[in-house]
Amino acid sequence: MPDPAPPPPPGAPTLCVGEVRVDLICERPLKVVTDGEAFVPHFGGAVANVAVTAARHGAHVALASGAGDDAWGRWLRERLERERVEASLFALVPGSPTPVALVAVGRGGEPSYQIYAEAIANAVEGLAGRVDDAVAGAAGLFFSSNTLVGEEEREVTMRARDRALSLGRPVVFDPNLRLERWRSRAEAAASVNACVPGALLIRSNAAEAALMTGEDDPERAALALLKAGARMVVITLGAEGAILRGELRLDVPGRPATVLSTVGAGDVLTGVLLARLAASGYYPSAAAAALPEAVRQSSLACERWGALE
Repeated sequence: MPDPAPPPPPGAPTLCVGEVRVDLICERPLKVVTDGEAFVPHFGGAVANVAVTAARHGAHVALASGAGDDAWGRWLRERLERERVEASLFALVPGSPTPVALVAVGRGGEPSYQIYAEAIANAVEGLAGRVDDAVAGAAGLFFSSNTLVGEEEREVTMRARDRALSLGRPVVFDPNLRLERWRSRAEAAASVNACVPGALLIRSNAAEAALMTGEDDPERAALALLKAGARMVVITLGAEGAILRGELRLDVPGRPATVLSTVGAGDVLTGVLLARLAASGYYPSAAAAALPEAVRQSSLACERWGALE
């Protein structure tokens, strides 16, 4: 029999792999982004939002990512450090501008993004040549689909996933699909479905679950993801709350909110779940215990313009 995989070192962080950027948000409803007179900088990027939220809820997390070696990149790094997110795997890349998004929020709270200097390749720069050691030194792994689009980023991300599974580290995956980044819906679905087997938790919204499984009904979609190899599935239902299926089962109703913006609301929910799982040593029951608070925090995020403030 092969030797058992070594456990993570004491106090090991949860490793989050993914993008960070600056969101410039017009803090009033707009029909189109060109109607905005002023835009306020907010910390952004799906995986980075999850990492900060998890840290705020007591988790020890490290963000493997990168930004340009410029004023905005340094602003993002300083913010990570203030939020107590470990930044030893966060790279400032010379000659590569930090991505900035102009964000217009409609009257229903739904955002639209105009991204400039998008450089998803920066998101894995901090892991260059260090994937195996970084994962071995982590208690768990979290990532999303945004580093699966390009070939280089996908190779690094999937190497981290495969390494985590081989070491018995828990893997949490949030598809967070941005279909405009993909050549086709079929390619997007195939890439995210490849991340389902072996995952401790898949967190998706209903539309993502339907794309992944072909099932419009969230119950059937959750069952399909479980059959594909996930241990637990959380599907969020917007104002209706969320469901948890798999090793545990729970329905959580939504919390009424006066919606300003839904920017990053799903990231906040995932961050709370990740924090509680990490604090428990990744026991599945922690996901069920955390889901009501995660839904509440996600609703509260809709009452502010940015995910984190």
